[in-house]
Amino acid sequence: MTDKVEQAQPKTREARPANKRGAARLAAAQALYQMDVGGTPASSVISEFTAFRLGKELDGEQYRDADEQWFASIVRGVVADQKFLDPFIHTALTEDWPLKRIDSLLRAILRAGAYELLRRKDVPPKVIISEYIDVAKAFYQDDEPGLVNGILDRLAHDLRNSELDVPAPVSDEGDDADADGE
Repeated sequence: MTDKVEQAQPKTREARPANKRGAARLAAAQALYQMDVGGTPASSVISEFTAFRLGKELDGEQYRDADEQWFASIVRGVVADQKFLDPFIHTALTEDWPLKRIDSLLRAILRAGAYELLRRKDVPPKVIISEYIDVAKAFYQDDEPGLVNGILDRLAHDLRNSELDVPAPVSDEGDDADADGE
């Protein structure tokens, strides 16, 4: 008999309806959480989610239809790149909050977002950040979505700064006329 790991379930609250990739991101965070807490191998979790969760009803809850390939690529990618991702995420945290001190589910969300920022150059960084803020909002009501925003934004600037819109400097030309004594 296998031990059943309690699955992280989204809280009931207002959130934007997820598209298939958004649903895949949410499921990937749940799968990574399950792997972290239960020590379950990626292949088993991916098989379980694709067979019994994605787009299916489970325990009276209807899971959204998700892009299975996107889901699997995130889970496999995080596992493959975790030795790079964890220290990289750690650089965006304060010294007194190492990654290992962060809640398992929040850690899973950050790993998945960092993976996409690193490897999914076909998706704009702002989209990735926004999607993972929504994933965090599905589970948390307090400061965690803001934390996800801040950390992923910092990582995006480190990895893909050229793709982010940098606001133009504010011109002081209008003030110069007054400075001349006119």
